[in-house]
Amino acid sequence: MSTSATHTIYERLRSDLLTGRRRPDERLKINELGLAFQVSIGAVREALSRLTSEGLVIAEPQRGFRVAPVSLADLRDLTMVRTEIEVRCLRRAIACGDAAWEAAIIASHHRLVRTELHPKDGRPGFSDGWLAAHADFHRMLTSACDSPWSLKLREMLFTQSERYRDLALIADKGERDVQREHRELMEAVLARDVDLAITRITAHLALTTKSIETAFHRQPANDSGHR
Repeated sequence: MSTSATHTIYERLRSDLLTGRRRPDERLKINELGLAFQVSIGAVREALSRLTSEGLVIAEPQRGFRVAPVSLADLRDLTMVRTEIEVRCLRRAIACGDAAWEAAIIASHHRLVRTELHPKDGRPGFSDGWLAAHADFHRMLTSACDSPWSLKLREMLFTQSERYRDLALIADKGERDVQREHRELMEAVLARDVDLAITRITAHLALTTKSIETAFHRQPANDSGHR
């Protein structure tokens, strides 16, 4: 089995899952994916197994694989736990961070601001480049945290939250000033103002969740993709 083939299909499927191109509960047929990506069935199975371990795909005995479902209950629970972990990591990062950490935050924010939000080909949703820059910015904010396990949990929760992000875009309709939120969050962190940084990250996550909840309520009753 080609390790490079497994990694390639893993990365492409993971991107599809996080950007909403593969919808919740969608069946992932191994043979079809192998033909579509021109890789072996073994490579597809290995990639799907990795995605299953991340909670992005569900493996069902005798039925194969499907995209993990989403729900309001899951979103609310996820946001609650993610906020707790983000706050813990941010508090420790501010206490432990040095000048190199500050420079990394500034650089990641610059990249985020300079990256196109939407795909250039007109596809709906966020561009892959913006999603990567956004993830990197939030990762840099907490990267000086001295608890490896807290950082691992933060990364896992962030990844799960990304599956809901396309819904936030549907609800916001470009009216939310996310750039301002990110800039103000960065400024609070660089100022080492723990209370303000915590207030801003908590509000930032809450606003995203509120937008997603609004989008959930707008979904047609027969749209099982986001129920």
